[in-house]
Amino acid sequence: MTIWTTIFLLLGGVAGGLLSSIASMASLASYPVLLAVGIPPVFANVTNDAALIWTSIGSTVSSTKELKGHWKQVWFYMIFTVVGSIIGCMLLLSFPSSVFEKAVPFFIAFSGIMIIVSGKHHSLNTKKQPTWLKIIYFIALLIMGAYTGYFGAAGGVIVLVLLTYITNERFIVINAIKNVICGFANLVALIIFIFTSHIYWLQAIRLAIGMFIGGYIGPAILRRVPEKPIRIFIATLAFVQAGYFFYKAYLH
Repeated sequence: MTIWTTIFLLLGGVAGGLLSSIASMASLASYPVLLAVGIPPVFANVTNDAALIWTSIGSTVSSTKELKGHWKQVWFYMIFTVVGSIIGCMLLLSFPSSVFEKAVPFFIAFSGIMIIVSGKHHSLNTKKQPTWLKIIYFIALLIMGAYTGYFGAAGGVIVLVLLTYITNERFIVINAIKNVICGFANLVALIIFIFTSHIYWLQAIRLAIGMFIGGYIGPAILRRVPEKPIRIFIATLAFVQAGYFFYKAYLH
């Protein structure tokens, strides 16, 4: 591996870490980087998952202020995403990811719309929501955990939207919680993939170093930028990624 490939992976990791911690869109940068250095698509997806763990570690270390007093929520929500991730990995081992490919663009586009619409939700009181609606949200969280383990494209954005409707916390707090619970879901998927697939560790380590740096910087940026522009930024990236996956699924 040349020094230029190493630098390319490190920079791709930083970009992926920033996009993950701020906009839940790491794969928009990191996945193409792995493809560009010659890793086959299926293994690039698994290798990307190995590196993504460090984005969550970096953003969690950087978000201790936002997470203070919210760890009970984190552990509770994490149960749903982790169990879902295990189910998703089992599905991935049984069925090809192409089963989801045609639906993914519409999931991502919908999440882009919802990330903007959910910005108005803070005027509502989640404690007054009917029990059946809360159950639906938690089931959706379980499904998104499965989606993360199975395919994962922009799953963090949809989890972010769900958390916005489950809790009344500030956006920066919700984003921090999302980073932790999605990180654990990815960790569970990684443990399973270590024994069932092939990971390109040399590339993953270099990408992971960059992702840790990007993941650490991301929350600091969020503290200094108003919420509305961040939501618009996330939604825009969601639409871009939806267009990319639509092209791959239907036009390529």
